[in-house]
Amino acid sequence: MDFNFTEEQDMVRDGLSRMVREQYDWETRRKAIASDAGWRPEVWAQLAELGILGMPFSEADGGFGGGAVDAMVIMEEFGKGLVVEPFLPTVVCAGGFLKHGGTAAQKEEHIGGIVAGSSVFAFAYAEPRGRFDYADLETTAKKDGSGYVLNGHKAVVIGAPWATHLIVTARTGGERRDRDGVSVFVVAKDSAGIVTRDYETVDGRRAAEVYFENVSVPAEALIGAEGEGLALIELVTDEAIAALCAEACGAMKVAHAMTVEYSRQRKQFGVPIGKFQVLQHRMVDMYTAYEQSVSLTYLATLRLGASETERKRAVSAAKVGVGQAARLIGQEAVQIHGGNGVTDEYAIGHYFKRLTIFDAEFGNVDHHMKRHIALA
Repeated sequence: MDFNFTEEQDMVRDGLSRMVREQYDWETRRKAIASDAGWRPEVWAQLAELGILGMPFSEADGGFGGGAVDAMVIMEEFGKGLVVEPFLPTVVCAGGFLKHGGTAAQKEEHIGGIVAGSSVFAFAYAEPRGRFDYADLETTAKKDGSGYVLNGHKAVVIGAPWATHLIVTARTGGERRDRDGVSVFVVAKDSAGIVTRDYETVDGRRAAEVYFENVSVPAEALIGAEGEGLALIELVTDEAIAALCAEACGAMKVAHAMTVEYSRQRKQFGVPIGKFQVLQHRMVDMYTAYEQSVSLTYLATLRLGASETERKRAVSAAKVGVGQAARLIGQEAVQIHGGNGVTDEYAIGHYFKRLTIFDAEFGNVDHHMKRHIALA
């Protein structure tokens, strides 16, 4: 198996790494997430200008011919800088639905806007009582003439405060938790009847509770076949999980490096704490967990094009392994930093928060452990 990256992917990595270092330093990010906007639209525009937003799309769809590996490279660099701009919900999630299930008209209408940076998407799938079951839906989409009427409540919709469009899952038939009867829609966020309550998440991003009150959408808003959207949702969320694992790997790498550097500077009993063997062992455990996470992420990314069972098993294995490593590295980093690790002024506490929240996105360790066992 070839783990070497192409020349183009190495160039993307180098360019993004330089951009994150120079324009996304810790103090700049801290000011951005504390601002009213909560992000930097000029960074989003720059990502579009550099071609980053179009990298994972095929040339036929108006992109630059990349795929899941390119998204992995991008997300890892974003993880190193704790970048909050909505690449995952817009490019990976919304782009995934359009690539795999969109009509030619839907692709033409929306992918161009994503690549240009003018369209920002949020993925509205989670519900207050749905846990990690994508089929556990109380949001409904009922036929109304040639279109549909949406009613329901979506929770913790990451990136929704910045979004121009929403990808919405809703039940068009069947009973709650049935695999059949789940559909996917693309909805303009400014549609009549949509009400949002925006807030900041613990890891510095922005999210919203989104309420749909008799929101009318045309038939053209349906992505894929009516009632057959669950398989598409599982495919796209598996791609999102692989990308999230790459982001976590980037954050873990920086958290480990910061901890090693701090242990060289912080002195206790007249010597740097990095001289203490017990702390050396803990930092070696952190590095081992990081390296294992990278391997699991590579495997999951490369298995995205395999059979459904192979894909799901590889993705769940990665989510379990990376989730456990993220918890270990985040907690060890904070403990070795001591009291400084939980202050707002020190970056390491923010890496800890991001790595902690990672576990809850698209299914936690326990959920994916059960899925992996069931698939075996």
